[in-house]
Amino acid sequence: MLTTTYTPAAPVSLSSTLRPLRRGNGDPTFQVDASGIWRTAQTPDGAATMHFARTPDGIHVAAWGAGAEWAIAGVPELLGEGDDWSALDVSGTPLLADSLRRNPGLRLLRTRQVFEMMLAAIFEQKVTGKEAHHSWRVLLTKYGEVPPGPVPAGMRVFPTASVWRRVPSWEWHRAGVGPERSATAMRVAAVAASLERTLDDGRGGAVVSTKLRSIPGVGVWTAAETTQRAHGDADSPSFGDYHLPALVGWALIGKPVDDDGMLELLSPWAGHRQRIMRLIESSGFAKPRFGPRMTVEDHRGR
Repeated sequence: MLTTTYTPAAPVSLSSTLRPLRRGNGDPTFQVDASGIWRTAQTPDGAATMHFARTPDGIHVAAWGAGAEWAIAGVPELLGEGDDWSALDVSGTPLLADSLRRNPGLRLLRTRQVFEMMLAAIFEQKVTGKEAHHSWRVLLTKYGEVPPGPVPAGMRVFPTASVWRRVPSWEWHRAGVGPERSATAMRVAAVAASLERTLDDGRGGAVVSTKLRSIPGVGVWTAAETTQRAHGDADSPSFGDYHLPALVGWALIGKPVDDDGMLELLSPWAGHRQRIMRLIESSGFAKPRFGPRMTVEDHRGR
Protein backbone atom coordinates (compact mmCIF):
# COMPACT_ATOMS: atom_id res chain seq x y z
CA MET A 1 0.00 0.00 0.00
CA LEU A 2 1.15 3.51 -0.88
CA THR A 3 -0.40 6.63 0.61
CA THR A 4 -0.40 10.35 0.13
CA THR A 5 -2.21 13.32 1.59
CA TYR A 6 -3.23 15.87 -0.99
CA THR A 7 -3.56 19.42 0.30
CA PRO A 8 -4.96 21.51 -2.56
CA ALA A 9 -4.53 25.27 -2.63
CA ALA A 10 -8.28 25.70 -3.19
CA PRO A 11 -11.24 23.69 -1.87
CA VAL A 12 -11.94 20.36 -3.58
CA SER A 13 -15.18 18.42 -3.27
CA LEU A 14 -14.41 14.72 -3.59
CA SER A 15 -17.96 13.75 -4.49
CA SER A 16 -18.55 16.49 -7.06
CA THR A 17 -15.14 16.19 -8.70
CA LEU A 18 -15.12 12.39 -9.00
CA ARG A 19 -18.83 12.05 -9.88
CA PRO A 20 -18.28 11.86 -13.67
CA LEU A 21 -16.42 8.57 -13.17
CA ARG A 22 -19.35 6.74 -11.63
CA ARG A 23 -21.43 4.65 -14.05
CA GLY A 24 -24.50 4.08 -11.91
CA ASN A 25 -24.89 2.83 -8.35
CA GLY A 26 -23.64 -0.66 -9.24
CA ASP A 27 -20.47 0.43 -11.05
CA PRO A 28 -17.84 -2.27 -10.31
CA THR A 29 -15.04 0.31 -10.65
CA PHE A 30 -16.46 2.97 -8.32
CA GLN A 31 -18.09 2.54 -4.92
CA VAL A 32 -18.88 4.80 -1.98
CA ASP A 33 -19.13 3.62 1.62
CA ALA A 34 -18.86 5.11 5.09
CA SER A 35 -15.07 5.17 4.86
CA GLY A 36 -14.88 7.22 1.65
CA ILE A 37 -14.67 6.62 -2.09
CA TRP A 38 -13.19 3.53 -3.71
CA ARG A 39 -12.02 3.49 -7.32
CA THR A 40 -10.20 0.85 -9.35
CA ALA A 41 -8.08 1.60 -12.39
CA GLN A 42 -6.11 -0.16 -15.10
CA THR A 43 -2.83 1.75 -15.23
CA PRO A 44 0.18 1.40 -17.55
CA ASP A 45 1.82 -0.59 -14.75
CA GLY A 46 -1.12 -2.85 -13.95
CA ALA A 47 -4.20 -2.87 -11.76
CA ALA A 48 -4.67 -0.41 -8.92
CA THR A 49 -7.22 0.28 -6.23
CA MET A 50 -7.57 3.76 -4.75
CA HIS A 51 -9.34 4.91 -1.60
CA PHE A 52 -10.13 8.59 -1.00
CA ALA A 53 -11.06 10.05 2.38
CA ARG A 54 -11.18 13.58 3.70
CA THR A 55 -9.14 14.21 6.85
CA PRO A 56 -8.32 17.33 8.88
CA ASP A 57 -4.98 17.50 7.03
CA GLY A 58 -6.43 17.26 3.50
CA ILE A 59 -7.48 14.39 1.28
CA HIS A 60 -5.93 11.07 2.25
CA VAL A 61 -5.44 8.65 -0.65
CA ALA A 62 -4.29 5.04 -0.35
CA ALA A 63 -3.45 2.82 -3.32
CA TRP A 64 -2.79 -0.89 -3.72
CA GLY A 65 -1.52 -3.06 -6.56
CA ALA A 66 1.07 -2.97 -9.33
CA GLY A 67 -0.29 0.38 -10.52
CA ALA A 68 -0.28 2.02 -7.10
CA GLU A 69 2.70 4.27 -7.76
CA TRP A 70 1.21 5.54 -11.05
CA ALA A 71 -2.13 6.11 -9.36
CA ILE A 72 -0.66 8.05 -6.45
CA ALA A 73 1.39 10.22 -8.80
CA GLY A 74 -1.79 11.21 -10.62
CA VAL A 75 -3.81 12.18 -7.54
CA PRO A 76 -3.37 15.96 -7.92
CA GLU A 77 -4.62 16.02 -11.53
CA LEU A 78 -7.36 13.51 -10.75
CA LEU A 79 -8.62 15.90 -8.08
CA GLY A 80 -8.46 19.00 -10.25
CA GLU A 81 -4.94 20.38 -10.05
CA GLY A 82 -4.33 22.43 -13.20
CA ASP A 83 -8.03 23.17 -13.61
CA ASP A 84 -8.04 26.97 -13.37
CA TRP A 85 -11.44 28.63 -12.92
CA SER A 86 -10.04 32.09 -12.14
CA ALA A 87 -10.83 33.61 -15.56
CA LEU A 88 -14.42 32.34 -15.62
CA ASP A 89 -16.97 35.14 -15.17
CA VAL A 90 -20.56 34.04 -14.57
CA SER A 91 -21.60 37.09 -12.57
CA GLY A 92 -24.15 38.11 -15.19
CA THR A 93 -26.06 34.81 -15.03
CA PRO A 94 -27.72 34.29 -11.64
CA LEU A 95 -28.15 30.51 -11.91
CA LEU A 96 -24.48 29.99 -12.77
CA ALA A 97 -23.24 32.49 -10.20
CA ASP A 98 -25.31 30.81 -7.49
CA SER A 99 -24.07 27.36 -8.50
CA LEU A 100 -20.46 28.52 -8.42
CA ARG A 101 -21.00 30.05 -4.99
CA ARG A 102 -22.61 26.87 -3.63
CA ASN A 103 -20.06 24.52 -5.21
CA PRO A 104 -16.64 26.03 -4.44
CA GLY A 105 -15.01 22.60 -4.49
CA LEU A 106 -16.14 21.61 -7.97
CA ARG A 107 -13.16 20.75 -10.18
CA LEU A 108 -12.62 19.12 -13.57
CA LEU A 109 -10.69 15.88 -13.17
CA ARG A 110 -7.99 14.40 -15.40
CA THR A 111 -7.73 10.60 -15.19
CA ARG A 112 -4.96 10.10 -17.83
CA GLN A 113 -6.87 6.95 -18.93
CA VAL A 114 -8.04 7.55 -22.48
CA PHE A 115 -8.99 4.03 -23.51
CA GLU A 116 -11.08 3.41 -20.40
CA MET A 117 -12.91 6.74 -20.67
CA MET A 118 -13.59 6.23 -24.39
CA LEU A 119 -14.90 2.70 -23.96
CA ALA A 120 -17.21 3.87 -21.19
CA ALA A 121 -18.54 6.55 -23.54
CA ILE A 122 -19.11 3.99 -26.31
CA PHE A 123 -21.30 2.00 -23.93
CA GLU A 124 -23.51 5.11 -23.66
CA GLN A 125 -23.87 5.80 -27.37
CA LYS A 126 -27.52 5.95 -28.49
CA VAL A 127 -28.98 4.31 -25.37
CA THR A 128 -30.33 5.48 -22.04
CA GLY A 129 -28.03 5.74 -19.06
CA LYS A 130 -29.80 2.84 -17.35
CA GLU A 131 -29.12 0.54 -20.30
CA ALA A 132 -25.49 1.64 -20.58
CA HIS A 133 -24.84 1.17 -16.86
CA HIS A 134 -26.33 -2.32 -16.99
CA SER A 135 -24.07 -3.33 -19.90
CA TRP A 136 -21.03 -1.83 -18.18
CA ARG A 137 -21.79 -3.71 -14.97
CA VAL A 138 -22.36 -7.04 -16.72
CA LEU A 139 -19.18 -7.01 -18.82
CA LEU A 140 -16.93 -5.53 -16.14
CA THR A 141 -18.12 -8.10 -13.61
CA LYS A 142 -17.44 -10.95 -16.05
CA TYR A 143 -14.13 -9.82 -17.56
CA GLY A 144 -12.62 -7.47 -14.99
CA GLU A 145 -10.10 -8.86 -12.51
CA VAL A 146 -10.61 -8.74 -8.76
CA PRO A 147 -8.89 -5.57 -7.52
CA PRO A 148 -5.92 -5.52 -5.17
CA GLY A 149 -6.42 -4.32 -1.62
CA PRO A 150 -9.30 -4.47 0.87
CA VAL A 151 -12.02 -3.43 -1.57
CA PRO A 152 -15.81 -3.65 -1.15
CA ALA A 153 -17.31 -6.87 -2.47
CA GLY A 154 -18.09 -7.00 -6.17
CA MET A 155 -15.56 -4.45 -7.37
CA ARG A 156 -13.56 -5.15 -10.51
CA VAL A 157 -10.72 -3.55 -12.49
CA PHE A 158 -11.35 -2.29 -16.01
CA PRO A 159 -9.95 -5.01 -18.35
CA THR A 160 -6.90 -4.44 -20.51
CA ALA A 161 -7.28 -3.85 -24.23
CA SER A 162 -6.16 -7.40 -24.99
CA VAL A 163 -8.95 -8.78 -22.80
CA TRP A 164 -11.56 -6.59 -24.49
CA ARG A 165 -10.39 -7.78 -27.90
CA ARG A 166 -11.17 -11.38 -26.86
CA VAL A 167 -14.75 -10.71 -25.73
CA PRO A 168 -16.92 -12.74 -28.11
CA SER A 169 -19.81 -11.17 -30.00
CA TRP A 170 -22.46 -13.14 -28.10
CA GLU A 171 -21.26 -11.76 -24.76
CA TRP A 172 -21.66 -8.20 -26.06
CA HIS A 173 -25.16 -9.17 -27.20
CA ARG A 174 -26.07 -10.73 -23.86
CA ALA A 175 -24.96 -7.54 -22.10
CA GLY A 176 -27.22 -5.46 -24.34
CA VAL A 177 -24.48 -3.89 -26.46
CA GLY A 178 -25.48 -3.89 -30.12
CA PRO A 179 -23.18 -4.78 -33.01
CA GLU A 180 -22.49 -1.15 -33.97
CA ARG A 181 -21.23 -0.22 -30.51
CA SER A 182 -19.34 -3.48 -29.98
CA ALA A 183 -17.61 -3.06 -33.36
CA THR A 184 -16.56 0.45 -32.36
CA ALA A 185 -15.28 -0.88 -29.05
CA MET A 186 -13.19 -3.49 -30.87
CA ARG A 187 -11.69 -0.83 -33.16
CA VAL A 188 -10.86 1.34 -30.15
CA ALA A 189 -9.30 -1.61 -28.29
CA ALA A 190 -7.07 -2.29 -31.29
CA VAL A 191 -5.50 1.19 -31.04
CA ALA A 192 -5.61 1.59 -27.26
CA ALA A 193 -1.91 2.37 -26.92
CA SER A 194 -2.07 5.21 -29.44
CA LEU A 195 -5.05 6.70 -27.61
CA GLU A 196 -2.95 7.16 -24.49
CA ARG A 197 -0.39 9.13 -26.47
CA THR A 198 -2.96 11.90 -27.02
CA LEU A 199 -2.32 12.89 -23.41
CA ASP A 200 0.95 14.36 -24.67
CA ASP A 201 -1.12 16.90 -26.64
CA GLY A 202 -2.40 18.55 -23.49
CA ARG A 203 -5.79 18.95 -21.86
CA GLY A 204 -7.92 18.35 -24.95
CA GLY A 205 -8.66 20.72 -27.82
CA ALA A 206 -9.03 20.36 -31.57
CA VAL A 207 -5.87 18.31 -32.10
CA VAL A 208 -6.88 15.68 -29.55
CA SER A 209 -10.49 15.58 -30.76
CA THR A 210 -9.42 15.09 -34.37
CA LYS A 211 -7.18 12.18 -33.44
CA LEU A 212 -9.91 10.48 -31.41
CA ARG A 213 -12.51 11.01 -34.12
CA SER A 214 -10.29 9.36 -36.72
CA ILE A 215 -11.59 6.03 -35.40
CA PRO A 216 -14.78 4.95 -37.21
CA GLY A 217 -17.71 5.10 -34.81
CA VAL A 218 -16.16 7.81 -32.64
CA GLY A 219 -17.87 11.12 -33.26
CA VAL A 220 -18.10 14.53 -31.61
CA TRP A 221 -20.08 13.30 -28.62
CA THR A 222 -17.84 10.34 -27.80
CA ALA A 223 -14.65 12.37 -28.23
CA ALA A 224 -15.98 15.07 -25.90
CA GLU A 225 -17.06 12.58 -23.25
CA THR A 226 -13.56 11.09 -23.42
CA THR A 227 -11.54 14.31 -23.24
CA GLN A 228 -13.66 15.69 -20.41
CA ARG A 229 -12.55 12.84 -18.16
CA ALA A 230 -9.24 11.60 -19.56
CA HIS A 231 -7.62 14.91 -20.49
CA GLY A 232 -9.36 17.38 -18.20
CA ASP A 233 -10.76 19.35 -21.15
CA ALA A 234 -12.50 22.50 -19.89
CA ASP A 235 -14.03 23.37 -23.26
CA SER A 236 -15.62 20.14 -24.51
CA PRO A 237 -19.41 20.11 -23.98
CA SER A 238 -21.11 17.00 -25.33
CA PHE A 239 -22.69 18.25 -28.54
CA GLY A 240 -24.96 15.65 -30.11
CA ASP A 241 -26.55 14.64 -26.80
CA TYR A 242 -30.32 14.08 -26.77
CA HIS A 243 -30.91 15.85 -23.45
CA LEU A 244 -28.25 18.50 -22.96
CA PRO A 245 -29.31 21.23 -25.44
CA ALA A 246 -32.79 21.42 -23.91
CA LEU A 247 -31.33 21.45 -20.40
CA VAL A 248 -28.93 24.28 -21.26
CA GLY A 249 -31.69 26.23 -22.99
CA TRP A 250 -34.12 25.96 -20.11
CA ALA A 251 -31.40 26.79 -17.56
CA LEU A 252 -30.04 29.86 -19.36
CA ILE A 253 -32.98 31.37 -21.28
CA GLY A 254 -36.06 29.50 -20.13
CA LYS A 255 -36.78 27.54 -23.30
CA PRO A 256 -35.35 24.51 -25.12
CA VAL A 257 -32.76 24.83 -27.88
CA ASP A 258 -31.00 22.48 -30.28
CA ASP A 259 -27.26 21.89 -30.67
CA ASP A 260 -26.79 25.11 -32.64
CA GLY A 261 -28.67 27.00 -29.97
CA MET A 262 -26.55 25.45 -27.24
CA LEU A 263 -23.40 26.40 -29.14
CA GLU A 264 -24.61 30.00 -29.31
CA LEU A 265 -25.61 30.14 -25.63
CA LEU A 266 -22.24 28.79 -24.50
CA SER A 267 -20.18 31.00 -26.83
CA PRO A 268 -19.62 33.80 -24.25
CA TRP A 269 -17.71 31.27 -22.16
CA ALA A 270 -15.44 29.86 -24.88
CA GLY A 271 -12.60 28.05 -23.19
CA HIS A 272 -14.80 27.25 -20.18
CA ARG A 273 -17.82 25.57 -21.77
CA GLN A 274 -17.44 22.28 -19.92
CA ARG A 275 -17.16 24.21 -16.66
CA ILE A 276 -20.49 25.85 -17.51
CA MET A 277 -22.02 22.42 -18.13
CA ARG A 278 -20.79 21.18 -14.75
CA LEU A 279 -22.16 24.28 -13.03
CA ILE A 280 -25.60 23.71 -14.58
CA GLU A 281 -25.48 20.04 -13.57
CA SER A 282 -24.39 20.91 -10.02
CA SER A 283 -27.01 23.63 -9.63
CA GLY A 284 -29.77 21.07 -9.24
CA PHE A 285 -31.73 22.66 -12.08
CA ALA A 286 -34.08 20.31 -13.95
CA LYS A 287 -35.86 21.10 -17.19
CA PRO A 288 -39.69 20.93 -17.16
CA ARG A 289 -41.34 17.63 -18.02
CA PHE A 290 -44.21 17.74 -20.45
CA GLY A 291 -44.91 14.03 -20.91
CA PRO A 292 -43.94 10.49 -19.91
CA ARG A 293 -40.28 9.96 -19.14
CA MET A 294 -38.33 8.39 -21.99
CA THR A 295 -37.50 4.72 -21.51
CA VAL A 296 -36.22 3.77 -24.97
CA GLU A 297 -33.21 4.76 -27.04
CA ASP A 298 -32.36 8.43 -26.64
CA HIS A 299 -30.54 8.65 -30.00
CA ARG A 300 -27.65 10.70 -28.63
CA GLY A 301 -25.01 11.43 -31.21
CA ARG A 302 -21.82 9.47 -31.28
